[in-house]
Amino acid sequence: MDRGTVGSAQSGRLLVEVREEGRSAVVTPAGELDHHTADLLRGPLDDCLAKGFSRLVIDCSRLEFCDSTGLNVLLGARLKAEADGGGVHLVAMQPVVARVFEITGAEAVFTVHDTLEEALAGEAG
Repeated sequence: MDRGTVGSAQSGRLLVEVREEGRSAVVTPAGELDHHTADLLRGPLDDCLAKGFSRLVIDCSRLEFCDSTGLNVLLGARLKAEADGGGVHLVAMQPVVARVFEITGAEAVFTVHDTLEEALAGEAG
C-alpha cells in the first residue's frame, strides 16, 4: 500500500498533499473521503492548525467523493480554524462533492472558490 493512503482500489483510497502558500496551508485530498479514509484528512488538517495555519485552503479538484464523515472532518476543521481567527476555503469542488454540500446546507458555512488562484488571492482579506 502507498504511504498516506488507505484501502484498496475497490473500496477507494485517499492521498492528501499539504503545502504552504504564504499564510495559508493548501491541502489537496485526492480520491474518496469517507468513513474509511477520514482520518487521513483529519490528521493533516489538525497538523496545519497546530503549526499556526488558521487559514486552510482545501483544493477539492481531485476529490472524487465525500460522505457525511468527510463533511464532518471539514466542519470540525472549520470550527477550529475560526476559533483561531481563520477559516476553511473550499476550491474547485467536483459536482458530486458539491452536491453533498448543497443537500446538507454546508456550502453556506464555507467560503467556496472556483479556482485555487482565486482562493489564494483572497489571502490578504
